[in-house]
Amino acid sequence: MDLIAVRTFVAAAEAGQFQVAADELAITQQAVSKRIAALEKDLGVPLFTRTARGARLTVDGQAFLPHARALLDAAERAAASVRPGRRPLRVDVIGRRSAMAGVLRDFHRARPEVDLDVVILFEANADAAATAIRSGAIDASFRCVTMPGSTLPDGVEATPVFDEPLQLFVGPAHEFAKSPAVTPAQVSGHRIWMPGNVPGTEWSAYYDALAVEFGLTIDAIGPNFGVEGLLDTIAESSTIATFLSERTPLVWPAVHDLRRIPLRDPTPVYPHSLLWHADNPHPALATLRAYLASRPSAHLGTEVWTPAWARRSHPRDDRARS
Repeated sequence: MDLIAVRTFVAAAEAGQFQVAADELAITQQAVSKRIAALEKDLGVPLFTRTARGARLTVDGQAFLPHARALLDAAERAAASVRPGRRPLRVDVIGRRSAMAGVLRDFHRARPEVDLDVVILFEANADAAATAIRSGAIDASFRCVTMPGSTLPDGVEATPVFDEPLQLFVGPAHEFAKSPAVTPAQVSGHRIWMPGNVPGTEWSAYYDALAVEFGLTIDAIGPNFGVEGLLDTIAESSTIATFLSERTPLVWPAVHDLRRIPLRDPTPVYPHSLLWHADNPHPALATLRAYLASRPSAHLGTEVWTPAWARRSHPRDDRARS
């Protein structure tokens, strides 16, 4: 149905005269008549009775009026759902338990007036996120930039925002269970089980680089039953460990007695960047970027490691080495 004609019909019905409706719509009276005539032809019924004093709704016109108003309201809601400033800011994270999901929660607490839509893209790599940003499917994404061989499309910007330190997770019977800290070199030769490392994802590329750098054995074989299943297995093993972020929110049974062992000299950090399109006019995007820029830099007090291919272009990341 032609919404322009519907809008003209509602204006004429409320004004009671085609000329008044024409003045309100900034068109000619003839244009009003033509639009309404086309709508009447489409519906197959007359909507107005023309009189010397103006236009009076027919019985069908009276029946159609509330539905016409509802159509216009629905059209406005549909437009508002995608109009920058009226719709939520769509931000992609690699997981709802990720560190950057936690940063978004902090942002929401600090700026509760900003409407957020937190999404997780099916394809978990920076290229897919950049493509979605360029198409307008999302406004921003937290990703590790860049994976080997990947490039950002024209217009897509990236700024490092957070270095996420990794920790070694072990059970109470593991060799490192009582260690206050370990180095990546010490972990060499021990089985690191990470069944969620799906080839082609950004975190798989990160851990592949980590394994090569420090001679680690990272085992991705086996069914992925989620973090809870992974922690159950580690709690019962004296040989299996895994890497997780110190900021990953986890809850496990007390009987597991799991241990978080800091990694030092260097500390492997997962380098998160914010990706967005330079031409995106959503006002909340600027608010999010300003919030991230205002966050204090994390001072780890130790040398850190990131992959050689990770983009490091922000002053707060000048500590990083490859």
